[in-house]
Amino acid sequence: MAEIQCQGCGATIQTTDPEQPGYAPASALEREDIICKRCFRLKHYNEVQDVPYQDDDFLEMLNQISHTKGLVVQIVDIFDFNGSFISGMKRLTGNNPVILVGNKMDVLPKSVNPGKVKLWLKRSAKEHGLEVEDVYLISAEKNQGIEELSRAIDRYRNGKDVYVVGTTNVGKSTFINTLISNTSGVKDAITTSYFPGTTLGFIDIPLDEQSSLFDTPGVIHRHQMAHYVSDKDLKIITPRKEVKPKVYQLNEQQTLYFGGLARLDFEAGDRTSFVCYFSNELNIHRTKLEKADELYDQHLGELLFPPDKETISQLPPLKRQELKIRENKTDIVFSGLGWVTVPEGGISVTVHVPEGVKVSLRDSLI
Repeated sequence: MAEIQCQGCGATIQTTDPEQPGYAPASALEREDIICKRCFRLKHYNEVQDVPYQDDDFLEMLNQISHTKGLVVQIVDIFDFNGSFISGMKRLTGNNPVILVGNKMDVLPKSVNPGKVKLWLKRSAKEHGLEVEDVYLISAEKNQGIEELSRAIDRYRNGKDVYVVGTTNVGKSTFINTLISNTSGVKDAITTSYFPGTTLGFIDIPLDEQSSLFDTPGVIHRHQMAHYVSDKDLKIITPRKEVKPKVYQLNEQQTLYFGGLARLDFEAGDRTSFVCYFSNELNIHRTKLEKADELYDQHLGELLFPPDKETISQLPPLKRQELKIRENKTDIVFSGLGWVTVPEGGISVTVHVPEGVKVSLRDSLI
């Protein structure tokens, strides 16, 4: 049988292994527009499923970019910068200029100063070893900032190809679809139109007769919470609207549960405010530290929700990590879930997250 490419992601269609890229049930081959199961679920249910590319595959993909002349557009999720930033970009993409794009600006509180966010993103990228040409803030979902970014891409690419890179769940496909819709009127181009895929599922979208925009496979960062929860729970923990911060005044020896997916124990220090930035759908529960273990054992999936039953069946055990918050205005970041801002330093906390999920400290974003 001649090879058929998925008209959504560019992967070669296969009907044998549901865990591998390009899988589609045999019945799908009878359709006029053939897309893989992953793209079908993305298109119809807005569900994003992992594709098991190996690290070596991705390095090979990035090295392809380093051998070309073009513009690299790295998209990060502003709400989850630590989880969605791809380290080592400059080393892997050669001398090509890089524009950093912060997506999902619409979920940050409206009180946030966009100029400050841009500076923060630029500084954070530099700390990760990446000097960027410029930083742009957008909401691909709401079509905000796309026009300005589109003009910048045209200016910086200087007639050359454009490579759009990002992790899974960062909104890369939504951005490209919105960009194409704005310029050509074609809706949902990535999941409805045929763009021939190359090795590793590059999607080639012609910009003019000489150059193309290439969509690249989403990089999987295993330390993001998204990879440990069900599709249903992912919708709950992923912010869709402006996040409303929730403030808790805690005395030492009190605990906050973020659903049943993460936990923060205030071990020692003066009475302190903890400002929580999570999806509005996520239930936050306060209790005494001495009762925290019992609460988890008896009420996981009920009072402490999410996780649902599917997530519980695959969730690694919570692992503890002790943190000393020395500086004022520090964020405790739970990769792929949200963060807690601690206005005053000089306290000790213990965090508990599923083994594999990353927790980090940074200067306060807000």
